[in-house]
Amino acid sequence: MTTIHASCIDELTAALGADQVQTGDDIRRLHGTDSSFHPPALPDAVVFPETVDECLEIVRTCIRHETPMIPFGAGSSLEGHIMALRGGVSIDMTRMNAITRISVEDLDVTVQAGVTRRQLDARLRPEGVFFSVDPGADATLGGMIATGASGTTTVRYGAMRENVLSLLVITPDGELVRTRSRARKSSAGLDLTRLFIGAEGTLGLIVEATLRVHPTPEAMVAAVLSFGAMEDAVSTVTEVAQYGIPVARMELADELTIDMINKHFEFDMPVTPTLFLEFHGGEAEVASQAESVREIAQEHGLQGYEAAADEAERRRLWRARHGAYEATKATQPGCEVLTTDVCVPVSELAASVLEAQEDIAEHRLKAAIVGHVGDGNFHVAVVLDPDRPEELVAAEEFHDRVVRRALARGGTCTGEHGVGYGKSRFLVEEHGEAAVGLMRTIKEALDPHDLFNPGKGAQAA
Repeated sequence: MTTIHASCIDELTAALGADQVQTGDDIRRLHGTDSSFHPPALPDAVVFPETVDECLEIVRTCIRHETPMIPFGAGSSLEGHIMALRGGVSIDMTRMNAITRISVEDLDVTVQAGVTRRQLDARLRPEGVFFSVDPGADATLGGMIATGASGTTTVRYGAMRENVLSLLVITPDGELVRTRSRARKSSAGLDLTRLFIGAEGTLGLIVEATLRVHPTPEAMVAAVLSFGAMEDAVSTVTEVAQYGIPVARMELADELTIDMINKHFEFDMPVTPTLFLEFHGGEAEVASQAESVREIAQEHGLQGYEAAADEAERRRLWRARHGAYEATKATQPGCEVLTTDVCVPVSELAASVLEAQEDIAEHRLKAAIVGHVGDGNFHVAVVLDPDRPEELVAAEEFHDRVVRRALARGGTCTGEHGVGYGKSRFLVEEHGEAAVGLMRTIKEALDPHDLFNPGKGAQAA
């Protein structure tokens, strides 16, 4: 810890109290370690604000002492977003967890940044509305905004960028800024809201958000479709997208993923390439969507079809899909998992997935494929033995090939996990030097001393 950081921490402790400023090894390790294979990088201290005024006090104190700040939500990120690469203060927002306003009439809700997805879901459910972005993990809303999260329902309802109306943000000069009004549209000035969505904590501290919510559909039906080959499953996805059938979720899992899910959760699904779908709408609309998809799937070698309208059964099926990462890690105790996250145009999805499968077989990797394939986003989870560094080398080489094939097909290096510092090396290749230079210019203009989450995103490219 530098002398500057130590004096900053002393000042924060005097202002907030010892309970809200912690420097123990365990709490620092927790806040310098995410859910990825990236090595930990610990902050010098962790602060726990409970009010907006305390957030302002923390940011302004850190600015005076030129101390780096790393916003922290649930720690579930996968690209090193929360690593304190230059030490400093981790700002844990989990005590800022109030749902301050719900407007069913306007279909919006205002929450503090530390509210979690499941907490919000439980509060909204009795009101007959829901927040649609579902990344699987019980992430904080602030973290989901910072990473531009999406998930299983993006294909119908959009990602965070489409579902955030307004933000309350503390900027790198210590000012409290509301990015826009609650109105559903506005032509008043630049779109500051979307500037902060996906900025990964590099442009300021999100303290509050106003979000879109949606009416709970009259009917919801989940379906699990089994195929004899991956090509058949992905071809079904492509054709469903081309016909414009408004599925609410459309997820892919390969044979290895299904086998791991069966073993971990004691399921008995056929060990084949599998699609998980969900349909939302009126009773007749949902029935029509499900039948249309089934007809398309039958043309592509459908082998098995299971549908569920009961809420408990639907949740059980989606627990299987959401638990894929957990099941993967459980197959090899003590393992690490390198997860890719490319997204391509849907028309390029089949070729991209099949190329990834061929690459896995050629290099004899233990790797499973899952994806939010309705919007062209898929992941490959490579299982690694941390005592065999050559496995990490092989996995990173595979990751590079997957990304570069996606870029060559008009895709992106990250559909939803974000850049952090784990994917920063791909930014120039994807966007070009001029575009990345513009990103750096924005960062330098707002945060000239590079105090907010340094070493991430465009600054690391």
